[in-house]
Amino acid sequence: MSAPTVQATEPVDRPEFRPHRRWYRRPDVLVPMVLVTIGFSLLVGAGEVTGRYQSRFTAERDVVPDWEYLFHLIPQMLRGLFVTARATVLGFTIAVVLGFLMALARRSRLRVVSWPAVAIIEFIRSTPILVQLVFLQALTRATDVVSLSGVQILIVGLGVHYATYCSEGYRAGINSVVKGQWEAATALNLSPWIKWTRIIIPQAVPNTLPALGNYLIAGFKDAPIADAVVGVSGLLFFANTIRAEDFRPVEPYLLIGVGFLLVSLPAAWLVRRLERRLAYERI
Repeated sequence: MSAPTVQATEPVDRPEFRPHRRWYRRPDVLVPMVLVTIGFSLLVGAGEVTGRYQSRFTAERDVVPDWEYLFHLIPQMLRGLFVTARATVLGFTIAVVLGFLMALARRSRLRVVSWPAVAIIEFIRSTPILVQLVFLQALTRATDVVSLSGVQILIVGLGVHYATYCSEGYRAGINSVVKGQWEAATALNLSPWIKWTRIIIPQAVPNTLPALGNYLIAGFKDAPIADAVVGVSGLLFFANTIRAEDFRPVEPYLLIGVGFLLVSLPAAWLVRRLERRLAYERI
């Protein structure tokens, strides 16, 4: 009886093992973080734009729009755009952080914490941002303890106003985490810090990004309200000044419409990129 023959098997191509690298060793994570930090530092350290908007070019009365006159106003429009964009980004930064704290306070089991949080959120969401900016300006003028410039009033007003909306977005994202994840964290006896930072937040925040992106763009469109209320030299202030001096409303208002697009479209694109990035990381 012959011995059984052993057939040689072909070697199986196994994927190359790549050990997990921490975030500070990954250029695709570290480089964007460094660029965002540098840009944010420049926005915080930049001084307020001073000076008056004034055209030095006489437009033709029979031509609407006068393109030569319109291009002449572009540098001043960009100056107003910087004021509006800077205040919006800084205010939205406050909203993102403060909104998360409000969401946690609203979810608290202590009524002493949750009820005031609910009252503050509903009150601010139910009042227009115009009224809130007027109140902040009146508070600044009525007391010597609070001293804020027009841009600072706009930053604080946008931050507090949109923090209430961000808190509801965060709360919806936290509630979207399936119940089994909470139960698994409890079964593993994880500390609250580990449970929130490693399990809940990584799953909840990606679900809130579309809403946060909408609030950011809405903040850009609400920021010009402060130009008429507290005298911020932003986009709307630029257009109103040029219209009052030259009696040419078409060119400046057309320019600020382009300016809003220059800010809103890149912001929406960056939010979509961030959504795809975080969605890929979760797979």
